[in-house]
Amino acid sequence: MAKILVAEDEKQIADMIVFKLTNAGHQVIRAEDGEQAITLAGSELPDLILLDAMMPGLSGFEVLRRLKSDPTLRAVPVIMVTAKGHERDVLSGLLALRKEPPATAS
Repeated sequence: MAKILVAEDEKQIADMIVFKLTNAGHQVIRAEDGEQAITLAGSELPDLILLDAMMPGLSGFEVLRRLKSDPTLRAVPVIMVTAKGHERDVLSGLLALRKEPPATAS
């Protein structure tokens, strides 16, 4: 089975995700904030990352940017876990995948 990093600061949500994945036979690593997610991703090299968009410290979007800029973590699939559903929120996630920050209008 897969090694999955769950980065979620809401305890009840994280507990539910970890419970389901563990019962399905996966090895689960848990991070409670963005900095911890980056650290654990680098040390554990998970097969998949479930990443909350809204966490204390670094947002999930910033974590995603950093993960995708790291040559050893760039290929790890990331699923954003979020209650956000506005188009601008989805766009923020997609822009986090870009290697360069988007150009700003003058």
